[in-house]
Amino acid sequence: MASKYIDADDIADFVANGITDFGESRVEAFMEKVEVFDQHPVKKHFLGPVQSKKVKKLANHIDVLHSLDRLKIAKLFNQYQQKPLTVFIQVNISDEPQKHGLAFKDVPAFLTELKAFDKLEVVGLMGMASHTSNQSLIESEFAKLKQLRDSLKDHHPSLQYLSMGMSNDYALALKHGATHLRLGRVLLKEDQRG
Repeated sequence: MASKYIDADDIADFVANGITDFGESRVEAFMEKVEVFDQHPVKKHFLGPVQSKKVKKLANHIDVLHSLDRLKIAKLFNQYQQKPLTVFIQVNISDEPQKHGLAFKDVPAFLTELKAFDKLEVVGLMGMASHTSNQSLIESEFAKLKQLRDSLKDHHPSLQYLSMGMSNDYALALKHGATHLRLGRVLLKEDQRG
């Protein structure tokens, strides 16, 4: 669950109802909730971009990083992590300049470079579709990420997962093999009443 929509005090209620994966996109918001997360049997995901000066804060507090797209960040996490960190490589599937992530063509070389880091366990690719009502465009972007993952699996068998799809496009992401969804608003009762 993308937990930016819930207060730390409500986490226990979600855990009691079977939600045990929580993700934050901002370091400050994550750090505000980390003590509460640590009181429960949950998996902590970090979804957003990480500045190099914030890596030390996050290291050893998160279980999964969904947004790795720079070698500098990889080096820092590898330096600070005491145990292996599960990571997804972020790919800019919408080709929008304001979005983070590697270009499709740069992913193979980045994967090869990451093999040098023993504290990073690369398990998949992550992508955020265009913010648009054009369902065909969104679907094509998810399809391209799946095709990229499938084309790399022979040489990188650890690439098992696809992190893609949010509250507004998760059905299309599932259609194209998403294994990890970033759901927030759609899980909250307020949004389901309307």
